[in-house]
Amino acid sequence: MKPILCTLFIYAAVVTRLVAQDTLLLNFNEAVQLGLKQNITFQALQNEQEQLRLEKINAKLGHLPNLNISNSAFRQIGQQFQQVEGQVIVTNEINNILSSRVSAQMPIYNGGRRINRTQASVYFEEAGKHGLVAASQEVIFTISQQYLQALLDGELYQISLENLKNQQMLLRQIDGFVETGLRTQADLYNQQAEVARLESVAVQAKIQWESSLWILAETLQLEEETFPVLSPVPLNDTTENYLRLPFHDLYQEALLQRRDLKQQQVLEQANRKMLAVSKSARFPQLNLFMEYSSFYTSLDERMLREQFMRVYPQRNIGFSFNIPLFNNFDQVANIGRSRVNLQNQQLELGALERRIFQEVKLAYENYSGAIKREEATDVQLQAATLAQEAISERFRLGVSNFVDLAQANQQLVTAQSDNAQAKYSLFFQQIMLAYVLGDIQIE
Repeated sequence: MKPILCTLFIYAAVVTRLVAQDTLLLNFNEAVQLGLKQNITFQALQNEQEQLRLEKINAKLGHLPNLNISNSAFRQIGQQFQQVEGQVIVTNEINNILSSRVSAQMPIYNGGRRINRTQASVYFEEAGKHGLVAASQEVIFTISQQYLQALLDGELYQISLENLKNQQMLLRQIDGFVETGLRTQADLYNQQAEVARLESVAVQAKIQWESSLWILAETLQLEEETFPVLSPVPLNDTTENYLRLPFHDLYQEALLQRRDLKQQQVLEQANRKMLAVSKSARFPQLNLFMEYSSFYTSLDERMLREQFMRVYPQRNIGFSFNIPLFNNFDQVANIGRSRVNLQNQQLELGALERRIFQEVKLAYENYSGAIKREEATDVQLQAATLAQEAISERFRLGVSNFVDLAQANQQLVTAQSDNAQAKYSLFFQQIMLAYVLGDIQIE
């Protein structure tokens, strides 16, 4: 009796804990929307995408002149030098000075640095958008997997409860048969042991179901002590559209639709432009500059406006031409880093193309196998149900023994579990195939 009491205690503890939880009713679309809103990785990618947008704007505005205004106000105490009629007079004075300067500089030629940097920023932002869509599809896929697993574990738990209920009813029947002399005491003991075993199975199924729900709750970033209650999905709503196409066409469709592949392709172009940006540092740079400045000094008795506007203004305009000769190997190191980034990006692109082929091939085969498995388990369940009904009737009439009945019951439960797993597996394999093809949607 100790194993039975321990099993019942664990079962009661699990049920009590679930009752104390706050529940949140969710359907699949709501779970996905909540996951996209709460997922930390997806939120971080959205923040990075905003940064890429700002960098693109910064690169485009780099084609415009730089305009700056600087002002200063200070006091000089000590020797002051003044030039009067060809002589320099030195006096100890307190000189209050105000100065202002407006300067502008515009690059004319810098080896294509601005153009390549602007194009690279556009590519980086586009790659970020593809990555954001790919991340959202990954969130949808992860939630789909966890959502379906929780539903499957819940159904397996219900199957275990139904089986336990049936065996408890059978235990009461056998008890009555023993009292009337139709069955032996050994049959009663065997059935009691079977009921105790099924109680333990039900508790384990309950724990597995609860664990799956908590994993989903963690993915959805639900509040503490919030327990999701999931609406079922239409398992019969599966199609064989993907199987109507040959594998080669599915693979080509994946190459056209996979956002992570597009992201890597665009990143390769962006890194090519960044390599060109690094190489542009080898070329001379030609800049146009303009400057307007003026100041006021307290040593001059004229008014501030007159000094600023008429006496001391200066205007400069010209070109600066810089030729890089030696910069401590900085240019070579920058070019080397950019080239390595490009080569690594090309390696990632090639690896992803090979991985897509493998993923599509595996998902295609698993989907085909899931369809056949569901058909087989349908037949298995139908046969197990008929066999259990027949043997139960023979057992009631005293023709069959307890071993035959226990075996038939076990086969029926196995068939029910296999059939449930096959249906969820088929539904999930369809989602998996859509995911590897880059065609996964919330619906």
